[in-house]
Order: sequence, then C-alpha cells, then structure tokens
Amino acid sequence: MNTVTITRVAPARWEAVADDRIVGHGDLSHRPDGRLFISIDVWQGAVFDELAAAMLADLPEPLHTVVGEADHDLRASWEALGFTVGRREREYDLPTDVRETGLGGLRLPPDVTILPAGAADESLLRALDRVIREEVEATVGWRTMPAEVLPLPAGSMPVDPAKYATAVRGGEYVGLVRVGRVRRRARIGLLAVRADHRRHGIGRALLAHALGALHRDGVDSAWAEVDESNAAAIALAEGAGARRSGGCLELVRR
Repeated sequence: MNTVTITRVAPARWEAVADDRIVGHGDLSHRPDGRLFISIDVWQGAVFDELAAAMLADLPEPLHTVVGEADHDLRASWEALGFTVGRREREYDLPTDVRETGLGGLRLPPDVTILPAGAADESLLRALDRVIREEVEATVGWRTMPAEVLPLPAGSMPVDPAKYATAVRGGEYVGLVRVGRVRRRARIGLLAVRADHRRHGIGRALLAHALGALHRDGVDSAWAEVDESNAAAIALAEGAGARRSGGCLELVRR
C-alpha cells in the first residue's frame, strides 16, 4: 500500500485513501449530554493508527469510544492511544416464557395497574419522562443510562405512547418500560420507576408485563444492556432468568 492520505471530508467524518481508494473511515457523534464519541472502521492496523492520530489532533478532549468486551485487539489499539476504561456494560438475553422467567405468579403491588403500550395519556407520559430525566441528572448521571433516556435539547421530548407500558399508582404515572421489536426478538430499551415509588416491586411488575406481552405475540426472547455498576438492575434482570450474552466497554481519553 502506498502513502495513506487522511482527509476530514465532513464535520463528523474522516476518510483514509491509498491508491485512489478508500481504505478506512472515522466518524464522530455528539451525544445529547455533550459527550463526543469516535469510531474507526479500517482494514489494516497501520491505517487505524494514522486515522486515529488525525482525528485526535482535530478534536477536543475528553473523547469516548465503545468496544465489545471480547474485542481485545481493538481495545489494545485504543489503549495505546491513551484511552482507559470508563464504563462497563453487560448485555443480557431474557426469555419471555414464564416457565423460564419465574414471573408467572407475580402479583401487582397494591394500588398499581399497568397500562399496556399505546394506552397511556401522552401528556402524563411526557411528565413522567421529564421527572425520570431530572432524577437521573441529579443522581447516577447520564453516563450510566441507555440512549433512550439521554438529556435532549430544551423543548424536545419525543415520547411515543405506542412503545411504552406504564405503571399507574393512585392515579399517578410512576414507572415505564420501553420495548423495541426486531422480527422475533425485542429490546428492553428502558425500564424506570420514580424514585419515591421504588422498592415496591413496580419495576419487576413492569418487566413481567413487557415479557409476557412479547411472549403472547410470539416473541421468544428479548435483550437488554445494563451498566455494570447498577446492582439493582442486574438483580432484576438475573432474577427474571436473564443470561449474560456479552458486554461492551466505554473507553475515554481525557
């Protein structure tokens, strides 16, 4: 391969060219919480190093990237550039059959009802979403949350009631679970309960409802990602028969 030329072809994209053909590219994404994530796709290690060096020279720090926990070579490449592990996330497969989840005989907590997806009042659901976002900001922070609950620009609160089942207690919306479907699998994208209603079994009831609804629709399994520091979420998932299927690392260079 002849000399590699690195060019920033757009504000969020770099290309590596050799012998008049593209041999790799790098991308930048701006998360709503202000973090910058970079990714690189190349076919040769030497190109990775050159492309990464060009991107790092152009961009402010801190910078973040995500690698699969089993991709030791890619992790080593980023670590050689000064990136260190900032966060670990577990990936789980969850069965939907109550014979495997053990949630078949679960009773709802007192005064709690579950509204199926599409049944929630949109204004009340938006209000619950806003409360949950404020609680995240004040406690665990955005870095521990999945993409669905990242802070959004002022006035931008896209909430689709068709994707959320909602827990109602005493007329108040107190919890929600978001499910996304891909063919015969589904993703539990977000499960959250208001801080003042936790430790009453509402999260477990929401998970049981979501998995049960999927099973009735012929969906055999779901998957979810959980921050490794979130002991309560890990216990909830594993208590419903979840099996560890992998994980990823968020690396940061400061």
